[in-house]
Amino acid sequence: MTGNEVTKRPCVFFDDARGDLGPLTDLRASFEIRTGALTTQERLTRALSLDTIAVYAPTGIAEVVSCRWNGPVNALPEMDSEVPILVVNGRCVLPLDVLAELEPGQAAVEGASGDLVGACLFATDIVRLMAGEDPTTEKITIHDQVLLAKPWDVIVHRNRAIDIDLHLLAHGSGLVSEETVCIMGDGGVCIEPDASIAPGVVFDASSGPIYIGRRAIIRPGAVIVGPTSVGEASVITEQAILRAHTAIGPVCKVGGEVSGVIFQGYANKAHAGYLGDSFVGEWVNLGAGTTGSNLLNTYANISAVAQPGGGRERTGLQFFGCVLGDHTKTAISTRIMTGAIAHTGVMWAANDALAGCVEPFAWVTDGGRRLTRLGKFEEVAATVMRRREVALDGAYLNRLRMLHKRAAT
Repeated sequence: MTGNEVTKRPCVFFDDARGDLGPLTDLRASFEIRTGALTTQERLTRALSLDTIAVYAPTGIAEVVSCRWNGPVNALPEMDSEVPILVVNGRCVLPLDVLAELEPGQAAVEGASGDLVGACLFATDIVRLMAGEDPTTEKITIHDQVLLAKPWDVIVHRNRAIDIDLHLLAHGSGLVSEETVCIMGDGGVCIEPDASIAPGVVFDASSGPIYIGRRAIIRPGAVIVGPTSVGEASVITEQAILRAHTAIGPVCKVGGEVSGVIFQGYANKAHAGYLGDSFVGEWVNLGAGTTGSNLLNTYANISAVAQPGGGRERTGLQFFGCVLGDHTKTAISTRIMTGAIAHTGVMWAANDALAGCVEPFAWVTDGGRRLTRLGKFEEVAATVMRRREVALDGAYLNRLRMLHKRAAT
């Protein structure tokens, strides 16, 4: 090992299937949620110098996770049984100091919920933990809420997460001619070498850094305000405005005005319309002119409903737009009301505003609402995904079918 290398700590991420995260975990584990510019697993791995040796996911989603994760799922690799391993709850968004300081046998728990945040254990004890036992010997209580418990908690932790991510991603400025673009402020603009920046783009780093990922395309006249990141192979369209604390995942197409929005990836909001303080899942397509509200006219804290038929809860947020589950689609000029939660597979083509909590696979028009036909849904999803060179098959398709069957009962 050279003097510049850092020994990485072996780590296991697990999804405890607790909390009430609505559509965020229908098609991914909690540690795969993009909670900033990075997913939670990516952030903690980088910030705490971790080597993820395995992940644990609930039975219903484990096969889907296996297709994305190049390593053991719900099992540990063969290794020295005397090596301590950090175990981290995938709902823990931020790289807490307590996680880095845990000693063997110690566990950190969230005070309000009593849920495990992280622990330092040996392999045999991890197996016991995942089987529902408690092998820890000493508990350290964390008095703040540090685990995602509701869909809107992604927005609660967003600013801090994005700030950490941009610090991790920034590695100096890319090559961009200041004669053809405008760079404001000294927060730093990091542009990967194979990104494409058109003339007339404005980078405002006055309040924080900006990161432009590999093969991203920024079209003429776009304005990007930091702290903000644009993921790999995403396109920011002409005249788009990306305001602070926006995080665009990979292979998205984003236009209009967005502010404080996290895009998981593979989503389209290519046209005019405003979206603020929201989470957008994968394979979402927002029709031209779709606009969301993120602030009540009373300036009061916003309430929302996490699950269909559930009770309304206070989010603690003054600014909160919506959570749009994977494969959500809206027609042109759709209005999205403050605090709306759209579950997986929603199609909204009604003149009424999308509001409240919309059940999964709801097909909503002026003629009423019904369950989307599975065959038609699969046909459209396959077409949409094929356009991005992604196949709809295997475990992912089986998971969609299971979710649809659950919605039909």
